[in-house]
Amino acid sequence: MKIGICSDHAGVEYKAKLIKMLQKRGIEVVNFGTDTTESMDYTDVAHPLASAVEKGSVDLGIALCGTGNGMAITLNKHQGVRAGLAWSTAIGALVKQHNNANVLVMPARFISYRMAAAIVRTWLDTPFEGGRHQRRIDKIPVH
Repeated sequence: MKIGICSDHAGVEYKAKLIKMLQKRGIEVVNFGTDTTESMDYTDVAHPLASAVEKGSVDLGIALCGTGNGMAITLNKHQGVRAGLAWSTAIGALVKQHNNANVLVMPARFISYRMAAAIVRTWLDTPFEGGRHQRRIDKIPVH
């Protein structure tokens, strides 16, 4: 499995730790930046991650910013992306079970690193339920 990951300046510390955690699980990680705490625009890393998910050059994506909202809004502009914002393990499970989120977004300024790591593990280990949820997902793209 290959996962793309990005963050703005608010999520850079969590991102670095999550990369190590994912690699320990045997997951290949592609880092889309940023790697400093210097202020930057989340869109500059969100669009490349979303494009990689759409093209299939990564299987899934993880994104962090202060609230998670900027990343989620930007990522979801891409037709092939279903970015789900999660701030608890229960939400992390549901965005996979019900929405088959292919990008997990987290609010770095509102959760601990311990919670972020738990959300990632839960999201990765939770299967998509399909069924009625697939029917709903099929209706998401704008044509």
